[in-house]
Amino acid sequence: MSRKRLKITTELENNTIEEGVTLNNMTEQNRNKTQSKNFNHVGAYSSLYTICQIVGLLLIFSVFYWILNFRGGFGFTEAKIIFNWHPLLMTIGFIYLFANSILHYRTFRNYNKRDLKNQHAIIHGCVIVLVLLAGWASYASHIYSNPPIPNFYSLHSWLGIVTISMFLSQFISGFVSFMYPGIAAQYKEAVMPYHIFFGIFNFILAVATSVLGFSEKLIFALDKEYKNYPKEGMFGNFLGLLSVIYCGLVVYLVTKPEYKREPKPEDGVLLTGVLE
Repeated sequence: MSRKRLKITTELENNTIEEGVTLNNMTEQNRNKTQSKNFNHVGAYSSLYTICQIVGLLLIFSVFYWILNFRGGFGFTEAKIIFNWHPLLMTIGFIYLFANSILHYRTFRNYNKRDLKNQHAIIHGCVIVLVLLAGWASYASHIYSNPPIPNFYSLHSWLGIVTISMFLSQFISGFVSFMYPGIAAQYKEAVMPYHIFFGIFNFILAVATSVLGFSEKLIFALDKEYKNYPKEGMFGNFLGLLSVIYCGLVVYLVTKPEYKREPKPEDGVLLTGVLE
């Protein structure tokens, strides 16, 4: 009788061990599949991000070429030359750097989140400096013109004010919500979706305002000649199309769920050292 019990007990133990081994193998297989899937997503993101960077840099160099070859270059002596800083600085700041800022977490996914937050804020700070300089260039060129040109009357300028105001609001609210020590985790979780949405919306609005600005400048500069397909007009249209393509790539990269940065254990530590 005791031998029979011992045999049954041994069989149960063996079955338990086999089930445990099987479960461990299945868990390991699922982990490997997940890692492989994540690796594929990261590879796809990196490829698209490289294309996005090429398009963004091409846009900057194209704006530089346009101003240098069609608009008289850069300087601080004439009103129309001062203005030329405006489209270049806005393109660098409000389109290229802004895009890289909102993609920063996904691009450098293996970095510590605290470092990414600081870098995200620094890039935004650089955007603010460039945008303010670009705004000064536009304003100064208008008041130094002979006769002076009115400011803030066009749709482009109105949208520009809205875009800049929204960006500054995002910067301040983001700093208070995510970088100020001691903010409750529940508050951060509640604010984050709105911060992401308005950040993406702000970027799209910046690109739309930029495209409108290119069109406005071409109409003012070329006047009736614009309808005759001049080289500058066609090149300016190319700048607008390139901006839209760049915007599409950035929005796709920042909204695709599979490209999202995976949370890390150390992400729960705030600047105060308290776990979220």
